Amino acid sequence: MKIIDRYIFFHFFQSFLLAYLSLTFVFVVFDFFTNMDEFSRGASQAGGLLRLAISFYGPQSLAFLERILGLLVLSSALFTVAWLQRHHEMTALLAAGISRLRVVSPILIGSALAILLGVVLREIVLPQFRDALARTSKDPFGENGQPIQARYDNQTEILFRGKAGFRKDRRISQPSLLLPPELDTYGGQLQAENAYYSPPQPDRPGGFLMDKVIRPADLASQPSLELKGKPVIITPKDAPWLRSDQCFVVTDLDYDQLAGDRVWLEHSSTATLIRGLHNPSLDLGADVRVRIHSRLVQPIRDLTLLFLGLPLLLRREQRNVFLALGLGLAIVIVFTTVVLAWEYLGANDTISPALAAWGPLFIFVPFAAAWLDWIHQ
Repeated sequence: MKIIDRYIFFHFFQSFLLAYLSLTFVFVVFDFFTNMDEFSRGASQAGGLLRLAISFYGPQSLAFLERILGLLVLSSALFTVAWLQRHHEMTALLAAGISRLRVVSPILIGSALAILLGVVLREIVLPQFRDALARTSKDPFGENGQPIQARYDNQTEILFRGKAGFRKDRRISQPSLLLPPELDTYGGQLQAENAYYSPPQPDRPGGFLMDKVIRPADLASQPSLELKGKPVIITPKDAPWLRSDQCFVVTDLDYDQLAGDRVWLEHSSTATLIRGLHNPSLDLGADVRVRIHSRLVQPIRDLTLLFLGLPLLLRREQRNVFLALGLGLAIVIVFTTVVLAWEYLGANDTISPALAAWGPLFIFVPFAAAWLDWIHQ
């Protein structure tokens, strides 16, 4: 890279970092002081208020970066170009015979690297912090229960229900499982005080350990129940690792798929979502399919957003930095509104999931391609 390339490249990432830190600071300060009482009560348990704030807002800041990445890339590019034009550096470079495309190439490279960072965050980093991201400001330790949405296991036809889910120990309080006719030998319901998720192990399948079984009362003396030759409800009579007041329900549903709801959808990797889509125990809706397609086209969307705003600023030779940022914000609002509208139609089965994800590109890519010619002028 030439000296001028490094100069422009530095200004782009400086703008990117300052914009991100400024927005994150506003988000953290507002949220922290709004929920100051909850953080103060948990400070002693976490080893101090600062440690609690870092452990909570660290993952939240990464998720915030992933959500606003498109806005940051466009605003940083516009800010850098406006800064060059404001100080007449763009005029000097063009007068030296350097094309606009060559001048903004460091910005394009920096934008591509930032978009690649967003992919790494979505697919690798954020799924590692899924439990932390499930916490809320009013429950920074994740100790309060979250509502459980009833869900069928399509393989066993068992309806999983419960009062609340506790992500901290993968527990469902007051589980009430509605059993199909093939498994109602001891009654149509299986109730307990708690159910703990246990992942598959070499010597036993995955499922939920029902602790302190309430109904049926004599389950400990009953044999295990099978469905199509596979064990589904394992009782203490056939499993010495179970206590007399326990039983084990075999299922391919894990805790996140059962109780994770939006957190599982938003912060799982694309590979995890695809595996969930092919899980025979799950019947995921169109919103998951839309999310998978949207993940695949997200880098193209971010680049399209960049090419919508950057040529427009170069054409007008805008030297006012704040007007440049306002222009970028207006473009982001219009672009995001159209994207959300198409995704809403896809999630409600009005259009196909693939069309919901790719449709906005059919609208904006022609404009971006046409405006991109201005860079060569």
